[in-house]
Amino acid sequence: MLFSSMTFIYVFMPIVCISYLLIKQELKNYLLLIASIIFYAWGEPRYLAIMIITILVNYYGAILLSKYRSKAKLILTSTIVIDLAFLVYFKYFNFIIDNANALFAMDVKFIDVIMPIGISFYTFQAMSYLIDVYRKDCPVQKDIYKLSLYITLFPQLVAGPIVKYHDVAEQIDKRSVTFDKVALGVKRFIIGLSKKMLIANTLGAVADKIFAQPVEQFDAWTAWLGAICYSLQLFYDFSGYSDMAIGLGLIFGFRFMENFNYPYISKSITEFWRRWHISLSTWFKEYLYIPLGGNRVARSRMYFNLFVVFLATGIWHGAEWTFVVWGLWHGFFIILEKATGWHKEKKDWKLNLAQHVYTIFAFVIGWVIFRAPNLSYAGDYLQNMFGLISEHKIAYEYAYYIDNIEIMAIVAGIICSMPIFKKILDIKYEHKVWRSLVNIWLIILFILSSATVAASTYNPFIYFRF
Repeated sequence: MLFSSMTFIYVFMPIVCISYLLIKQELKNYLLLIASIIFYAWGEPRYLAIMIITILVNYYGAILLSKYRSKAKLILTSTIVIDLAFLVYFKYFNFIIDNANALFAMDVKFIDVIMPIGISFYTFQAMSYLIDVYRKDCPVQKDIYKLSLYITLFPQLVAGPIVKYHDVAEQIDKRSVTFDKVALGVKRFIIGLSKKMLIANTLGAVADKIFAQPVEQFDAWTAWLGAICYSLQLFYDFSGYSDMAIGLGLIFGFRFMENFNYPYISKSITEFWRRWHISLSTWFKEYLYIPLGGNRVARSRMYFNLFVVFLATGIWHGAEWTFVVWGLWHGFFIILEKATGWHKEKKDWKLNLAQHVYTIFAFVIGWVIFRAPNLSYAGDYLQNMFGLISEHKIAYEYAYYIDNIEIMAIVAGIICSMPIFKKILDIKYEHKVWRSLVNIWLIILFILSSATVAASTYNPFIYFRF
């Protein structure tokens, strides 16, 4: 079930929210757990068993780990291997077999494995709990229903943000629901829905039309248009979903970490990763980079640690070589910036501008690799962007790819990617006129977004199966 669907907006969400606000405090967790199971089973009930097994494995693994501290490392390793085995099988099995067949000239027949929705997210959350117990950052959770709620909580179940156990352990036991939280949560949900439906989907249609064509059938300007539209689509698609998740969390009394902080204003790729998919980058920092030694080691070892982290980041995003290369592309710039100091703030505005331009080029090129169906197409597309393809057989005029509505969406996407309206939801109560204008604007956005949901046959979510 997508957040941006009529079923969720007008049936599931109102029923769950109203029920949650009306029932007794001691029943709220059980209601959310039941709602989360229904939410997940709605799309793929056959894979519910995989998530339940993950819960049981980590529940009993943590209990054994806390009970037998002398064998803690063995228990931790064994449980994480089981977690990753599910992830590798369902997410990477086809990729491994395909590449083994190509590399060793084999013809191994296999069943096409379909990846369960959200397995990357809930697996990382389960591992977070286990590692936190191992590190004694939190006590073992002996109530299996509370642990189940942490892993299955529907606002962030299928697409994050990735919630680390030590960040929400206290909130699972005790949290408050206030009018201010509910009001802010509703507003945040509307903003996220608007990002998704009015900007991401509009620009996604443009990007899809361009990337569906052979590279020689469009010129360099069109190639740049596709790259820019996809860059904006990806940001508003994913950050919109995160906004909806954070908003829903607030309605139920949870405070999830921010997942995006205007990443496109970054002046280095290092800064970009402090602002982009923050929950994933902090997860890898806490549970991979620091255990490897972080930056408290020799410089060469630190570079190796960064290489491992960004290789893992690329692999996490999907079972394609394009994702691996995309991860290493970002890792290359991170290491380069660490080695040269280019990521540090410059006093000269010209150097600051140069940093920003460099960063835009780096992540836009990276998104082309990320979006391309394969590395060959990515290479040809990038050549086209920089005018290195001499012969074109133009299939469609420029107007085929974009119209006035889509131009407006690009302009809105660029403007809203900057923190111009950052404080708009935090207007104080005494500013009644401004607050009323904001509320009217949010109502209009909700009506437009709902109408788009009802009318649209194009409603993808890029991270839905990551």
